[in-house]
Amino acid sequence: MIAISKPVTGREEIEAMSKVFDTGWLGLGATVQEFEEALKSYLGAKHVVAVNTGTSAIHLALAALRLKPGDEVIVPSITFAACVQSILQAGGTPVFAESREEDLLLDLGDVERKLTPRTKAVMPVHYCGNPCDLDRLRALGKAKGFVVVEDAAHALGSDYKGKKVGGTGKLVCFSFDPIKNITTGEGGAVCTDDDALAEDMRRMRILGIDKETWRRYNNTRGYVYEVTSEGFRYHMPNFCAAVGLVQMKKLPGFVARRREVAKRYDAAFKGLPGLTTLKVDYASVAPHIYIVRVDAAKREAYMEALKEKGVATGV
Repeated sequence: MIAISKPVTGREEIEAMSKVFDTGWLGLGATVQEFEEALKSYLGAKHVVAVNTGTSAIHLALAALRLKPGDEVIVPSITFAACVQSILQAGGTPVFAESREEDLLLDLGDVERKLTPRTKAVMPVHYCGNPCDLDRLRALGKAKGFVVVEDAAHALGSDYKGKKVGGTGKLVCFSFDPIKNITTGEGGAVCTDDDALAEDMRRMRILGIDKETWRRYNNTRGYVYEVTSEGFRYHMPNFCAAVGLVQMKKLPGFVARRREVAKRYDAAFKGLPGLTTLKVDYASVAPHIYIVRVDAAKREAYMEALKEKGVATGV
């Protein structure tokens, strides 16, 4: 069976993890900081805060906004459960806006219709790695007083207006689970250009502990510390970061291969009756998943036929 996706790893990742185990320091430490620096360099981001999952990244970003009961966060109708669950966990109320027919990205016209005085954030999904119209959304946020929290789980390696997704923006969330453009086993990160938000999220990802953070980054533990805010156990461990460092070196090759495969699919499906593909510019997009739209009444039949041919699909 050809799987929908699978991680691409090798001996290099195993050896990197082995070196971390040899140090005896498996939790948050120097290797995590190295991984954050590698991401910063690749993306051109000001701050990167590495965490243990992409879901944690989204929840941490929302928690940093200090949502209050009744505060609304607009999300696209096509999104992952983690986005909505994170809004609820952060104390907000999810509000759904339409997704566009041609590319399944957030419909900003519908966002404008859904805005209320209670709207505190809008969370676009860069679906399939394809960035939404960030210039328009950020300008709208500035005018209306909401924060843009980007779900960039699909978009590591994609460009927007000549810059990497994550290189700009107040809160941009990535995922590094086993099926993403790189994997750390499980992991995520929040990128931000806001110094105060970065400091707050670094503290909150490790239970609100503020003092002795530099010692943790140097693989030594400070047993005298202060808890200065609410927090979570969301920090990324060193052994996951070690895998991520190896994967970052492979990312350009991963992106090139994904683009090659997506273009082959586009060519193969072009003009076939009953099949519609998304509008994507692969010169700037690092494709994460490939979407084929079919008549809903025939969807199960398509999936069964592909299964018989040894090809897995998902909805």
